[in-house]
Parts: sequence; C-alpha cells; structure tokens
Amino acid sequence: MDVKKDINIEIGANIKREREKAGLTQDQLSEMIGLGSKSLSAIERGTVGISLTALRRVCNTLSISSDAILFPNAPQNDISNLAKRLQRLTPEQYEIANSIMGKLLEAFSLKNK
Repeated sequence: MDVKKDINIEIGANIKREREKAGLTQDQLSEMIGLGSKSLSAIERGTVGISLTALRRVCNTLSISSDAILFPNAPQNDISNLAKRLQRLTPEQYEIANSIMGKLLEAFSLKNK
C-alpha cells in the first residue's frame, strides 16, 4: 500500500478548498480542466500528486494564483483594508493620500533600480 506524502495531502486539501469556494463540484472542475473526476478526487485526497500542467489548469480555471494552492498561509498584503480606509476620506484628504502614495511608490521603484 502506498503511503500518502504530506505535500500531496496539503496541496489536495488546498485544491478542494478553492474548488468549494468557487462553488464547483469535482465533476464540474474535472471537466473544465480536462481531467477525470476520479483523478481529481485522488489529487484532493492526496493519494497522488498533481502535475504542473494540471496545477496550472486548476489555477487558470479557478482564477487563482498558484500561491493559493502551494503557500496558502503565506502573509499577503491586505489592500482591501487600506481601500476601505481610503474610501472614508474626504475628497481633499484622498488627494493628499493619493499624492503621498504616488511619491512613496516612486521612491520604492527608484530604490529597486
């Protein structure tokens, strides 16, 4: 009997989570990515690994980055919180913030040259 690899279990669970977030069944996703439903089921259970080609099709189909599958706990920039804060500003305050942000991003790009 084959032993499941931890990486396959983790990636399979992440694919399942993203598929369910998209509201798709295994049959639906497997058809969309050109993979048999039994193969997708085995991937999600972690009994087999996923090829890079299939991973790419999953990510394209679900409109997600491969990071969502490979590194789901990696810290990410939460721009939605920043956007909410910017929306609460008056038009004058927004213009000031926009100007400062533009200069800040410009300084970062000069630093990376």
